[in-house]
Amino acid sequence: MAEATSSNTRAAFSGQSAPEADAQAFSCGQPSRGLTRRSSSRPKLAMTRATAPIFCASCGAFRITTGFSGDVAAMAPFPSRSPALATLPRRGVLAVGLGALVAACSRSEPLTASTTPPLDMARLNKGAAELAERAKPGVLGVALTNLESAESFSFNGGRRFPMFSVFKAPLAAAALAEVDARRLNLDEMVRLEPEDLSPPLSAIAEAFPARRDYSLRELMAAAVVDGDNTAADVLMKRIGGPGTVSAWLSAKRLNDIRIDRYERELAPEAYGMASFRPAWKGAGFRAAYDSVPDATKLAAMRRFLADPRDTATPQGAVDFLMALDRGELLSPASTRMLIQMMRETPRAADRLKAGFPAGVAWAHRPGTSGLDLGISLAFNDIGLFTLPDRRSYAAAAFLSGATLSMEAQAALFADLGRLMIRSVG
Repeated sequence: MAEATSSNTRAAFSGQSAPEADAQAFSCGQPSRGLTRRSSSRPKLAMTRATAPIFCASCGAFRITTGFSGDVAAMAPFPSRSPALATLPRRGVLAVGLGALVAACSRSEPLTASTTPPLDMARLNKGAAELAERAKPGVLGVALTNLESAESFSFNGGRRFPMFSVFKAPLAAAALAEVDARRLNLDEMVRLEPEDLSPPLSAIAEAFPARRDYSLRELMAAAVVDGDNTAADVLMKRIGGPGTVSAWLSAKRLNDIRIDRYERELAPEAYGMASFRPAWKGAGFRAAYDSVPDATKLAAMRRFLADPRDTATPQGAVDFLMALDRGELLSPASTRMLIQMMRETPRAADRLKAGFPAGVAWAHRPGTSGLDLGISLAFNDIGLFTLPDRRSYAAAAFLSGATLSMEAQAALFADLGRLMIRSVG
C-alpha cells in the first residue's frame, strides 16, 4: 500500500521579533536546525531555522498531532515498514501550548512561529499516483519535507529501494563525523594498491597506476561530487568499513538507511558476476559483464531487487537530509562542507533539478544503475532545495525495476520536480 503522510511538529521559540527571525533565516548550504518530526518516548528540544541562535531551553518543546489516512496506490515489491499515517497541528492545542510556554519562559519578548505555507497534499497525492502509473512496472517512491515546519509527504515512503550512489552522501557524513571527533584528518594521504580499485564509474581507477596517492579530502570530493566508486570504497575502508557507517547511522537513529557492502562487492553481485578484480577496471568491467549469460544476469538482478541490503526508504532519506540540514549530524563546518559538495555535483541535472525554476538552489546526490536487459535497478535523486524566498525542503525520489529508457526516467523525475515546486506554495 502506498502511503501519503503529513506530519507537523511545532517547537518552543525564544523571544524574537518576526523581522529578527527573518534576518537569521539560513539558506541552503548552512545548517538550519529545523524542527524534529520523529515521534519519541524521550522529549526532544527542537529549534526553528530562524530562532536557533537564541533558543530558550527553559521553554522545552511540545508536539501536537491529529490524524487522517488516505490511500494512493498499491505498488511495490518491498514491504511497507509502517502503516500509512498523517499528522496535522491542532490550532486549539497550539494556542494553549503557547500560553503555557509564555508562562514558563522568563523572557518577556513576543514569541514567533513559522508561517511557511502547508504542502498541497491533494496535489501531491494525485500527481505522485499519476507518475507512479507512468513508471510501471517500475516502483516509484517519493518523500518531501518542509525543513522549517517539518510537514512531510511521502508516497511509498516506507518501502526500501536500492540506493546505488545515493549512499555516498551518508558515507561522507560518517567520515566527517570522524573528522569532528578528531579521529580522522582529511589531509592524510592514502596510497592505492591494485586491490583498492573498484568498478566504474571511477576516474581514479582508470588513472591507476599513473597516479596512486590521494588525500582523504580528494577522495571524499571524488565520491560525493563525481560519484567515484574507488574513492568511496577507499574512504569507507579507512573509517572501518560498511559496519562502521551502519553503526553511525544507527546511533543517529537513521535506521531506514542500510550500507552493507563496498561498491566492489555490490556491483558484481547485482549482475551475477564473479568477485571484482583489478583487471576489470575501466572497460574491463564491461567485458566481464558481457561474458555473463543473460539468464544468470537476470536471476541476479531479481535477487538484487528483493535484497534489503544497501537500501533506503524515501522517508529515511529525507530524515537524513533533514538531520544534516539541522546540524544534528555534524559540526557546522563539516555540515557546510558536505552540503557544498552536494551542490557542486554536475551529475543528474536532468532529474529533479530539471523541474525546478531558475533561482532554486539544489544540493543533491543521485544514484543510477543504468539499463541492463531492459531493466533499471535504480534511478534515484535525493537532496535539499531552497527557494528564492529561502524556504527550504528535503526531497527524495527512488525508482526501481523500471523498463523505461534512461531519458524517459529522467523526464519522469523532471515532472516530479515540477510537482514538488507547485505543491510547496
